[in-house]
Amino acid sequence: MADNRWRDYYLVLYQVAIALGETLETRVVLERLLRGVIEALHLKGASIRLLTETGLLERVASEGLTPGYLQKGPVEISRSPIDQQALAGQPVQIEDVTTDPRFEYPQAAQREGIVSAVFVPLIAQGKPIGVLRVYTGERRLFTQEELELLVALANLGALAIANARLYQFCVRDQQLAAEALWSFRLPNEFLGGEGSGGIGDQGAGSRGTEENAGQGAAGRES
Repeated sequence: MADNRWRDYYLVLYQVAIALGETLETRVVLERLLRGVIEALHLKGASIRLLTETGLLERVASEGLTPGYLQKGPVEISRSPIDQQALAGQPVQIEDVTTDPRFEYPQAAQREGIVSAVFVPLIAQGKPIGVLRVYTGERRLFTQEELELLVALANLGALAIANARLYQFCVRDQQLAAEALWSFRLPNEFLGGEGSGGIGDQGAGSRGTEENAGQGAAGRES
């Protein structure tokens, strides 16, 4: 039984790592990550939320959760102590979300059938950028091995997001460079303008010299 469990853990890590190498589409990687962790840990659902400049945690991927629960309302860091703890750098678990005061929207969770939850930070370049949230439909305390798997998956998710952002930055940089290049105009002296002795003028001059030379030779022969 334990062997099967570890096999499932390694399989989900392998699948996410493969997805990272196959695509820069963040959504594809994150959805595969969530499906894998739900299957490996037998969860009810999971989601990934990213930190915004306005202090919100914005959902970017989810699996196993109903539209009603996903639309329960915004997640504000200032009003969500459990997310504040997770963003400090360590996974945090709640055994019963309906009674723990750190959990926002307990009534919505009860309607959804959520009982326990774990909140894991997504860390990129040493800074928290979001939270991986996983939910169960029964009361449960996660083992240390399960928490370590969640941390590893959260790190892979953060890597996927960082790679996508870096790629977008590089593409934008290239576009700006191309636009600057097209709008750049060389001075006339580099374009063979009037009086500049450009390449075109030099070509015409050399042809004229050859013709004069030919005429002079013909005159001498006659």
